[in-house]
Amino acid sequence: MQLVEWNEQRHAIFLDRYALRDEDGDALEESPGQMWMRVANRFGRSPEEVDQFMSALWDFKMVPSGRILVGTDDSRHAVNHYNCYVAAIESKNGHGADSRQAIMETLTRMVEITARGGGVGINWSTLRPEGSYIRGVHGMSSGSVNWMYGADGLADQIRQGGSRTAALMFLLEDWHPDLMQFISSGRSFKRANYSVAISDRFMRALENGEDWTFVFPDTKFEMYDEEWDGDIERWIAKGFPVTEHGTMSAEAVWDHICMSAWASGNPGVIFLERMNKMSNTRYLERIVGVNPCGEQPLPAWGVCNLGAVNLVAMFDEDTRELDYESLREAVHAGVRLLDAAIDRAEPVDESVSKVQARTRRVGLGLMGLADYLILKGLRYGSPEAVEETGEIYRTLLQYAYEASVDLAIEYGPAQGFDLEWLDGENAKKLPESLRDRIRRHGIRNLTVLSQAPTGTTSILAGVSSGIEPIFSSNYTRVDATGSHVVTHPLFDTCRGPEHVVASDLSVEEHIDMQAAAQVYVDTAISKTVNLPGYSGVKEVDRTFRKAYHKGCKGITIYRDGSLDNVLSDLASGQEPVGRLDCPSCEI
Repeated sequence: MQLVEWNEQRHAIFLDRYALRDEDGDALEESPGQMWMRVANRFGRSPEEVDQFMSALWDFKMVPSGRILVGTDDSRHAVNHYNCYVAAIESKNGHGADSRQAIMETLTRMVEITARGGGVGINWSTLRPEGSYIRGVHGMSSGSVNWMYGADGLADQIRQGGSRTAALMFLLEDWHPDLMQFISSGRSFKRANYSVAISDRFMRALENGEDWTFVFPDTKFEMYDEEWDGDIERWIAKGFPVTEHGTMSAEAVWDHICMSAWASGNPGVIFLERMNKMSNTRYLERIVGVNPCGEQPLPAWGVCNLGAVNLVAMFDEDTRELDYESLREAVHAGVRLLDAAIDRAEPVDESVSKVQARTRRVGLGLMGLADYLILKGLRYGSPEAVEETGEIYRTLLQYAYEASVDLAIEYGPAQGFDLEWLDGENAKKLPESLRDRIRRHGIRNLTVLSQAPTGTTSILAGVSSGIEPIFSSNYTRVDATGSHVVTHPLFDTCRGPEHVVASDLSVEEHIDMQAAAQVYVDTAISKTVNLPGYSGVKEVDRTFRKAYHKGCKGITIYRDGSLDNVLSDLASGQEPVGRLDCPSCEI
């Protein structure tokens, strides 16, 4: 018996978002079963694999991203199977990375990706600060932030398939002289979330009460155009000159970040140095940014596709436990399907194809975690729920790597695999028997897990989104197709002391859950800490600091009423809360 029955809400999402349509826009599918058959036959590389996919998809045990569901047509290759992209400011025509030519080429490529449904992250730290002298035109640079406004304006013109708006993530690193202006960008961006990329060095300066100096490479240096690629540590390590652009206390910089986040929900913070230290591909490439919701740290022109396994669909009502064998089967099917989608995807950008061939990133995560904890009688954020969550993600990591080794045996490992991969922090958490298999056969996908927001696919499945707590019993969701009232299916059937919503939780409970999962997620996690409207700036400060000290890779807060946005709680009458509508980066 299914815990969540098919209903009008789920059927409407299926028809609106995922049913295959003809050229006139008329639906060619009437039920998810038809969609699952289409997807399984599209990606199955053998009859056995088709059956394996159907078994996982049929009861919503595994749900691929919307990019896979809507982009899969038996008659042609998909336009795009990837949700997550990071673009680099660079020129293919011999110009330096900090040049008008590089910016315009990157914006053109960004538009092509967003038009095909991808969410794009851009690290703008490559660009010289505002007011810098430009020899070629004897003028002054407009700076990184003004170029961001231009990119955001271009993205605002994109309508992806008529129902999706473009989504961007802008980053600036903590050493960049434009940082204070960037932090204050506030409500100005229409299509971009933005975050400050924070280093361990900055956090040490903050905690030690030290000053912080903004720097940039000396643009007059003869090798500037040839060598500068946005990596300030590499630049300094080579002994190249830098120019200082002012000093202020690290605490003042931090306070400015917290105040802006309190006022408008932006910026978030991304712990970029930690992402690089923890990266499975640290020996191959530098992580330079994240996708719009932050769950996928990526190198220049890196991509990842997404999917989620549904914990509610694998909850055994008789034993009141998770069916781990069903979980293993769903994870193996999910990794295989996402790997097959790499080869079925139509190339969107030459650089993207090259990077993905080297790493074969896939991002499998969970949906329905909050519902599962309710079914187990555990309060979200409680010590028992934190422990249970950690165990589930530990198992998820093991099962996903098992599947990727199986794929390496069948089809070969990723081009970029090296035994150095096993020295990474994530690989060290695996059982020795599995490490030995990887040592002998390699691994097909250099990263396998990513905890994305599951958005409309979780509504399709009838469960809670991603790793998040239940937002509300009833809420209004606003996207490019209009305003939709969403009712949570399990809310009224499982009442008890463990039944909490996002606004009931403390900062510590939110972050403890994220940290428990992050231990085993080899990329990152999209997680929002919802704060009551009366919260002060000190609560934001405490949230960001705790996230860093608990080992998270990034964090975002939203204070009720600070931003007109996607979700509005109808049950409590609270003001709207949530990030900019980001259908390109949710699944």
